[in-house]
Amino acid sequence: MDARTMFQVLHSLTEDNIAFFRQNPSETGRRFIDAFTRIQEHAQSLEPTMNNFAKVYHIFDFDEKTPANGYRSLMKVVRSCVLHIIHKSRYVAANRRSIFFRSSHNCTEIEAYCSALTQLRALSYFAQKLLTTNSHGNLFFEEEKGLSEEFVKEYCSMHKGCFYGRCLGFQFTPSIRPFLQTISIGLVSFGENFRKHESGIGVAASSLFTSGKYVIDPELRGSEFERITQNLDVNFWKSFWNITETEILASLASIASTQVKVNKGLSVPPNSFELPLATDPNLTVTVTPPVAHSGPGAVQMRLLSYVLREGQDSEELNSFMKVEGQLNLDLRLKTKIFPRSSCLLIHFHGGGFVAQTSKSHEPYLKTWTCDLDMPILSVDYSLAPEAPFPRALEECFFAYCWAVKNCHLLGSTGEKICLAGDSAGGNLCITVSMRAAAYGVRIPDGVMAAYPATLLQATASPSRLLTLMDPLLPLSVLSKCLSAYAGIGGTQTLDKKHATLSTVGLVRRDTALLFRDLRLGASALLNSLLDSGRNQKNPEFCVLPALILTLVCAVRQCLWTCLHRPLTFLMHLLRFEKPAFSNIMTAETVRKSVSETALSEETLANRQQTLKSKTCQNFGKHLIQDTCSPLMTPKEPKEELPVTASDRRKHSVTFFLEEENEQESADPPGKGNTTTNSSTSLTTLAFPEGFEPLRSTEGFADMTFQTSPIVRNPFMSPLLAPDEMLLGLPRLHIVACALDPMLDDSVMFAKRLRNLGKPVELCVVEDLPHGFLSLSQLSRDTKDAAGVCIEQIRKVIAAKDTPVPTRKHRKLERIIVTEPSKTPESPAQKDVGA
Repeated sequence: MDARTMFQVLHSLTEDNIAFFRQNPSETGRRFIDAFTRIQEHAQSLEPTMNNFAKVYHIFDFDEKTPANGYRSLMKVVRSCVLHIIHKSRYVAANRRSIFFRSSHNCTEIEAYCSALTQLRALSYFAQKLLTTNSHGNLFFEEEKGLSEEFVKEYCSMHKGCFYGRCLGFQFTPSIRPFLQTISIGLVSFGENFRKHESGIGVAASSLFTSGKYVIDPELRGSEFERITQNLDVNFWKSFWNITETEILASLASIASTQVKVNKGLSVPPNSFELPLATDPNLTVTVTPPVAHSGPGAVQMRLLSYVLREGQDSEELNSFMKVEGQLNLDLRLKTKIFPRSSCLLIHFHGGGFVAQTSKSHEPYLKTWTCDLDMPILSVDYSLAPEAPFPRALEECFFAYCWAVKNCHLLGSTGEKICLAGDSAGGNLCITVSMRAAAYGVRIPDGVMAAYPATLLQATASPSRLLTLMDPLLPLSVLSKCLSAYAGIGGTQTLDKKHATLSTVGLVRRDTALLFRDLRLGASALLNSLLDSGRNQKNPEFCVLPALILTLVCAVRQCLWTCLHRPLTFLMHLLRFEKPAFSNIMTAETVRKSVSETALSEETLANRQQTLKSKTCQNFGKHLIQDTCSPLMTPKEPKEELPVTASDRRKHSVTFFLEEENEQESADPPGKGNTTTNSSTSLTTLAFPEGFEPLRSTEGFADMTFQTSPIVRNPFMSPLLAPDEMLLGLPRLHIVACALDPMLDDSVMFAKRLRNLGKPVELCVVEDLPHGFLSLSQLSRDTKDAAGVCIEQIRKVIAAKDTPVPTRKHRKLERIIVTEPSKTPESPAQKDVGA
């Protein structure tokens, strides 16, 4: 039914129920009247809002065939909530006279959806503010302060438990709701017993015994879910999401999934190798192993193949195999060996950059290798916060280049290579392709990215408003994962292994970490010296003095940390008061690399001066809009210290908030208008008179961020990449979810590529949550959505070869004068590993 008819039906049902319960003087009757009255009030406000949004939906769509954007999604959630209220109201009207009518239960149901409608009304006001503030066709708020900061503050204070109790998953397809309820019950039970037991088995057993109370009490489940998402750190989410990595669950998933002939874990040593350039195969470029944060290390991968193919049982490949815990029985007595496939799929798993491995994604990957008839190489990259950016990118790029060179060992000729990934893996698929184009090596023939994250910032957009109610991707959890991947912020608790060390052990450990950071810092400095020649044409981007200052500051910070721990220990023994600065963050400082320490160093001459990493030099000149304009111009720190609000908006669209810059408003949240001070102007959200959203009783969420230029790195947020980098991307197929908080990331990135003339296709699946691939074995709807991903991969494989703009390696561009050959390469030339 259309919006007008829907609200008319809702009004008539609520009027009828109000008239009936006015004759009932009981407490339950008064609660019914109050709930239905508030529903009528919210409906009167939401009806014109939905009509107004319906007039501008098309402006933000990717194209006419793909009607999807955050405004549509938010109004779809509002519509779903209203329809649920209509269904409940009809049930109440039909059964209220029955002796079996559970009045208290049904009243609680109506009140829960009334609370949800209240919060959705508040989000609709926020979406209206975004609509009037953003530029034409842009879904993201562009300024550093204002609505993005206001959204974070509102999220911290708004009540969210109503979306995690009786109303959990109401916006999704009915087939997936029972599994979401199971996940939420498991989450709150796991959170109650987290850190109470040493072993994972103990936590699981205790969670099983305590889960009953959350099954019978949805309100308790909702409030506990809200508390956990607001207060627990990224280590909890890493532990919870890694439950699927346990041997018991992994074995059960393996039994229920498609059986494959090849399932090998590989460990590729960190050895450099040569790859030919795409423009001239006679020239090569050296691919070095990943070294960020922890030095050179082996890259872990997993090879899956439905049938045994040539090369997959070779001694050379078996030399890379790693010993795994579970017992794999090989019954191939007379297994037929098939010829090499012409295609290879390289997969990067999701998990918010902090959790999961290829084993968690094995069930649907086994189905893919069967349906696509090609081997799949899934990369187990290092995870944050232990290995923040760019470690995962370096490992994934190294794995891709190794697969290109050694595809004959993987059962493929390498004629067609496709990258595939979901969520964080989708981000890595795009950035690996960008890095391959920057190196000048062969780029993949196509990319299939499922619900990718292309803007890793806490930026306000209509789809990200859905984080208030999403059970799998709340904003507080999303922000913790992005902060961990960016390497900003510290963990809240010390590791048990480190907490039990003696004083001598602490000094020994911190000294070892100091020398490790000195070695990595010296290596980074040497690389910058060797590569400083590329900045000769742009002296303003020379970062050598800043790097030297960074190294000195980092050494000073590390030495102080090493000396600080025994001093703190002696003070504690002598019963002196512990210094205010001796907190957990000091211990975490030693674990940071030199580059991370420099980003938070306060001794720089000008904190507004942005120190970019060398991977994003000259890349900060483009906005999210289709039309590009400069974002930042380097300035001398001693000449122009004052920074106005307009200058700050021009510098960056970073929305990681600094704790020292946060200012508490005198007005209560949601009642502000426009607060002006000497440095910036904050546009706050003013709700209509007489309306106020429900506020949380679980305290404010831990949503304080530190500003870091690393979040604007195009290899971290590809949506911010300059046109020159995006022009080197292959054909891209994006599969997004209409109810995903990251929907706007996909829509805006697809629109940017289309405006650049790049082949891009956007498919949007309805009524499913973020991460549906991991749930593909649980319902028909998720299985069909996984089939959409398979079809997109098939389109990549079946697509005809199209010339992609290539360039020489960035170093060769300076020393090679000869023109590259204009003859297009054949597939045999591209297959360097065959």
